[in-house]
Amino acid sequence: MAWLLLFSAGLAEIVFALSLKFNEGFTRLWPSILTMISGGSSFYLLMLAIKSLPLGTAYAVWTGMGAVGVAIVGIFLFKESADLYRLLSITLVISGIVGLKLTDSA
Repeated sequence: MAWLLLFSAGLAEIVFALSLKFNEGFTRLWPSILTMISGGSSFYLLMLAIKSLPLGTAYAVWTGMGAVGVAIVGIFLFKESADLYRLLSITLVISGIVGLKLTDSA
């Protein structure tokens, strides 16, 4: 259950980061509301997950999911670079997330 909470927190973190792009400094109402809701949800779900998971593991997975998710969405939605080094770097972060999951006993 803790890993499901952490995965959900990571998804909310991706929405949070992406909504920052659209709220234009909190001057647009609905994107700003989405930013606040997704950010709060992400932190809340992370807080629940760390009750059962090691803090270092949970935080690393949460930030890694956010970074990878936003980078991948940026490639498709914002036409950001998809060069070999960027994709390799994303793969390394994913490998780290998988490694942390495999070494956790929760």
